[in-house]
Amino acid sequence: MRWEPDARGRLERAAMELYSDQGFDKTTVEEIAGRAGLTERTFFRHFADKREVLFGGAGALQEFLVTQVLEAPGALAPIDAIAFALSQAGTAIFDERREFARTRQAIVGASVELRERELIKMATLATALADALRRRGVSDPGASLAAEAGVAVFRIAFEAWVGDGADQPLARFVRDTVDAMKTVTTE
Repeated sequence: MRWEPDARGRLERAAMELYSDQGFDKTTVEEIAGRAGLTERTFFRHFADKREVLFGGAGALQEFLVTQVLEAPGALAPIDAIAFALSQAGTAIFDERREFARTRQAIVGASVELRERELIKMATLATALADALRRRGVSDPGASLAAEAGVAVFRIAFEAWVGDGADQPLARFVRDTVDAMKTVTTE
């Protein structure tokens, strides 16, 4: 077999195709590796398990968001610092990967196991964002409340964004969702 570059990318594409075609639960690592023209051993060099194809970027996203919260303009309210970070992530990470995000969202939505994993990821993100807000000088319960609200904003904005046919940037959905949240909490 002739060596081909980008083993990780090939594995990711093969997994996404298989998850979409036959479902996450029915897809094996052997099938993913075979479709990518690689071995199972190569798969496990790149991913701890087949879920990590879908969740492998969670740590990098969390690090990016925490950095953006810490670097947000100092005058911003806690929820606005998180909205700033989410908008920055939309531009830097998500907007160019919209089709992947749509496919991933459908795959995760179809599996109880993956939905549970997504909830764990969101809880971990909320903890990290609360810690970042504390580093900005926000005390509790404000830091925890803003972080939890920020994760809810992200989840709702993301779902609307992947379902939007007009291809607006994620940042627009973040702004609209924050505005809606502020409206319902001040009425």
